[in-house]
Amino acid sequence: MEERYNNKKSSRMRWWLYGLVVFVITQVLMALYYDQEPEVFNVVRNAEVRAANHGHEPVTGYYTGATFMEVMDVLLGKPGGYMANDVLPPFVMMDNVPNWEFGVLVQVRDLARVMRNDISRSQSQSSEDADLAEADPKFHYDHDSWILPRTEAEYRKGQEYFHNYLTHMADTTDPEAQFFARTDNLVVWLNLVEKRLGALSQKLSASVGQDRVNTDTGGDEVATTSTYKPSELRVKTPWLEIDDNFYEARGATWALIHFMKAIELDFKAVLEKKNALVSLRQIIRELEATQDTIWTPMILNGSGFGFFANHSLVMASYISRANAGVIDLRQLLEDG
Repeated sequence: MEERYNNKKSSRMRWWLYGLVVFVITQVLMALYYDQEPEVFNVVRNAEVRAANHGHEPVTGYYTGATFMEVMDVLLGKPGGYMANDVLPPFVMMDNVPNWEFGVLVQVRDLARVMRNDISRSQSQSSEDADLAEADPKFHYDHDSWILPRTEAEYRKGQEYFHNYLTHMADTTDPEAQFFARTDNLVVWLNLVEKRLGALSQKLSASVGQDRVNTDTGGDEVATTSTYKPSELRVKTPWLEIDDNFYEARGATWALIHFMKAIELDFKAVLEKKNALVSLRQIIRELEATQDTIWTPMILNGSGFGFFANHSLVMASYISRANAGVIDLRQLLEDG
């Protein structure tokens, strides 16, 4: 009797063990499948298809608006959906794609804010577009909320308002919704891009640890700060955050590639007048290099000139060059 009971107990334990092994393998396979970054899409074709589906032709600003919508569609609708707020396996154990998502989201928020405050307004004293005024705060909702309202629901509402703006803008009989492709509007956005790329480059470069001179006051003799900071700082990214910063940068640059290509089309007249088209295209080229295939199963963090590669420093190099190009482009637009 006791032997039979022990055999049943042993059999149940084996089945539990088999089930656990199958569950773990399934979760690993799902994680490998969903842990993939989306490919770069064709900005021109996307805009033309969207315009055709809604029965109108692309107008000034339509490429940027349609690209914005597609970037959000990819962010929310890629395999596995939006993952940053997931609390169940395997998504809760994945951090590469959620950090990629955050990088994309920051660029989306910046462009949405500039569209609302500058690009859609003729002057500083003019009224803001009603749809963009509703859409903008939706994209700034907490990026990892899984309890009602869920993050995806708020972002979808933002898309609905943005779609309304895009529809009104493309309607030649409706003069209210506008996209003003002016030099000053482009400069405002480039200023934001410049700061974002600079911050990403600094975070990536800190992967190996650096002694940095404190440049917070920019050499201004009378400038002051709220609290004391030493003249030299030791900066080093914690080991567990190295891949987080890397994938955030991959997401940000992925989004910027598309936005830059759309800007090239919508602001073409401005860029040609300032002889700045080549500069913009070189920035796009540098950004595209950040999307090259990663051939190792993890982000390597070798020393600067060490035996192993340092993916963060390579990414920082591309981003720094793109950022230098953005600075030059902004100055050319302002002074050229």
